[in-house]
Amino acid sequence: MNRRDFMKGAAVAGLYLKIGPAFVEGQAAAPDLAQVQGEDPAAITRAAVAALGGMKMFVSRGDKVIIKPNIGWDRVPEMAACTNPEVVRALVEMSLDAGAKDVVVMDNTTNQAKRCYIRSGIQDAAKQAGGKVLFTDEHRLKKVPLKGEWLKEWEVFQDFLEADKLINVPIAKVHSLCRLTLSMKNWLGALGGARNQLHQKLDQAIVDLQAFFKPSLTVLDAYRILVRNGPQGGRPSDTQLKKTVVAGVDAVAVDALGASFFDIKPQELLYLRLAQERGLGKFELEKLRIEKRTI
Repeated sequence: MNRRDFMKGAAVAGLYLKIGPAFVEGQAAAPDLAQVQGEDPAAITRAAVAALGGMKMFVSRGDKVIIKPNIGWDRVPEMAACTNPEVVRALVEMSLDAGAKDVVVMDNTTNQAKRCYIRSGIQDAAKQAGGKVLFTDEHRLKKVPLKGEWLKEWEVFQDFLEADKLINVPIAKVHSLCRLTLSMKNWLGALGGARNQLHQKLDQAIVDLQAFFKPSLTVLDAYRILVRNGPQGGRPSDTQLKKTVVAGVDAVAVDALGASFFDIKPQELLYLRLAQERGLGKFELEKLRIEKRTI
């Protein structure tokens, strides 16, 4: 959402969650979620966003956009520890085609940043698509009031605060502390400071961060998922090909659908229950309109 129009955007998002699918200018509104399966990661990403109405629904001419993948680990794409670079490439291209002035790709990595950016393939993919790739800069950290139920304030990189639109593009993985890391946990990569302290109440922190950042669009990379030894894996045998991308405005719903790829029910994940109780989205997939395609 537009950082400078926070309250306005929050009100619109709240309205969307209340009314669900509706009709806009005489035409059926987009589905709650789009799930697309296919051989080409970039193509299924484009198809998923198109099913939601296209990138112009989320990015306006002149916007400064930040695309937030998971680039946390020094791993090649075959290890499924970082977001698929072709998914990132497609989102950069679509954002620019929609009229974005700048598209920045960045993450606060866990392993050494330059190695993560290069080995993941994301640096080259984003640059080739016309995006800017930035490393996090500790001089750009700003302590801000998050106003969460547990996480009251934290240091956030100003780049995320100054962007007009945020697009969250995590990869679906198992995680040793919270079972799964999907879209909402991905926001830890927008923070500085001693992030390991958040592990004290990780589920609550995840929800507080989602409530603060409120991305315009969430795209879950489930092309190749990590099913063992998360969050960084290390062997191709730790992964599983799903050849799927899920996109939506409601990150709770996106994560609920993502959980199904691991045969985990959404209500089994504490952060999804907490997020729904906070009114951040819905995890009951049977109540949502999900458009599924294979291309």
